[in-house]
Amino acid sequence: MNTTTLPLKTAPMLSTRLLFCLAATWLVWGSTYLAIKVALVSLPPFLQMGSRFLVAGALLATWMRWRGAPWPGRRQWLHALVIGGLMLGGGMGGTATAEQTVGSGLVVAFIAVMPLMIAGLNLLWGEKPSRLESLGIAFGLVGVLLLTQGQGFGASPTGLVAISVACASWAVGSVLSQRVWPLAPGAMGFASEMLAGGVVLMGLSLLHGEALPERIEPQALWAWAYLVAFGSLVAFNAYMVLLAEASAGLASSYSFVNPVIAMLLGVMLAGEQISGHEWLAAGVVLVGVVLLLIRRARSAAR
Repeated sequence: MNTTTLPLKTAPMLSTRLLFCLAATWLVWGSTYLAIKVALVSLPPFLQMGSRFLVAGALLATWMRWRGAPWPGRRQWLHALVIGGLMLGGGMGGTATAEQTVGSGLVVAFIAVMPLMIAGLNLLWGEKPSRLESLGIAFGLVGVLLLTQGQGFGASPTGLVAISVACASWAVGSVLSQRVWPLAPGAMGFASEMLAGGVVLMGLSLLHGEALPERIEPQALWAWAYLVAFGSLVAFNAYMVLLAEASAGLASSYSFVNPVIAMLLGVMLAGEQISGHEWLAAGVVLVGVVLLLIRRARSAAR
């Protein structure tokens, strides 16, 4: 009897391009929170973030125009102002404000709950979570409650309020950009968001009376340049590639890798103190995020 040998199915390997993009979103974004803290030595929070996004947005917009991309229309600029104001003005401005009094590792552990907040907001559009997603949301909320009782946030009510506002603003902006006020297509949309958000942040800087110090420390300037080049341009574009060419679960995997990277860098390079209670709380948050991403990956595979 003749038999036919069937080839074994193997899981497709990630291309070098996608591996590079994953490394960028995991490592670069994970390190930006420490860079923000270093830049705060000389650059106040809103001024630091506003100038960062204005420069990055101008560079990206110039590049896209050179490649022939059209400018956003008037309505798209209005959308960029709203979304940029929420995600960058409230989100990133609040993050930098929180890092003035709270360690970068704890801040990003709190931010890890973002996918859970977005899933909750989607309930307003009738998108009900599955049992697995509900369990993930529950874990995330418990983890955040534990985190707020730790020594970092417990000693800084201002930092807790700032990071809570940051998370809420980023989540609301993310949902509205997907469902109500879309940006211009492709990278030009992100450039317009950075430009508009940068303007909002500079306005907040003026309202808070921020000013450049007489002398800017070299490490603060290098950290700011790193945030522009790598945090805003390299990692952001890498994320766009992942969204286009990889599964949603893989593209969103940064949300549970970044806290680990940020906490380790904060301890090793900045001497931040993180208690066992706070490590446990961060772990509970990450379990919730992983459960949510597993559900999304299963849905995408169907």
